[in-house]
Amino acid sequence: MDLFDDQQNPSHNRLPYDGEVYYYGPIMSLAEADKYLQQLITGLDWQADQVKMMGRLITTRRLVAWYASQTLSYTYAGVTKTPLPWTESLLRLKQLIEACSDSTFNACLANFYHDGNDAMGYHCDNEKDLQPEAAIASLSLGAPRRFCFKHRGTKAKVELTLAHGSLLVMQGDTQKHWLHALPAAKKVDQNRVNLTFRSMQTR
Repeated sequence: MDLFDDQQNPSHNRLPYDGEVYYYGPIMSLAEADKYLQQLITGLDWQADQVKMMGRLITTRRLVAWYASQTLSYTYAGVTKTPLPWTESLLRLKQLIEACSDSTFNACLANFYHDGNDAMGYHCDNEKDLQPEAAIASLSLGAPRRFCFKHRGTKAKVELTLAHGSLLVMQGDTQKHWLHALPAAKKVDQNRVNLTFRSMQTR
């Protein structure tokens, strides 16, 4: 299913069943998107991501940074991230996304993709640290990339292209029934930053 033909209608659920995904398209001007991309590339504390696979600790080429309110750590793929304090740019973007999505967030996982060789395989964001069924808002800056969903049971697939400065929101039962991925794109030679704003359980 190609969703590119209806990208400017955020009220349209992109999934056919068992979840809710809303794509807002670009939510800022091109100049603003360019400005934030550079601020985030140079201003965030990027670190190589480490994940446990088959008992081994693997270091990824993709870089990550974890920012959150209070002392909200985040454990995924067997590794725990300690939060960094919010930057001014992240707070401004958080406020913008909260206004667009009518949701609130207390954390952000930032991902830096050097080019199309950096990718993410199919997975879901269902860690116990997350508020169940809460919205996850994904802001894309930089190179446009293909984003894919695959239903766990039926294997149905949905794809769309995430544009520079665009917002995607996943909520409801999406993480329970659907996996998502960012496939490799060998022809893409530009940077991409992805911010996923989340609602973490407080203790």
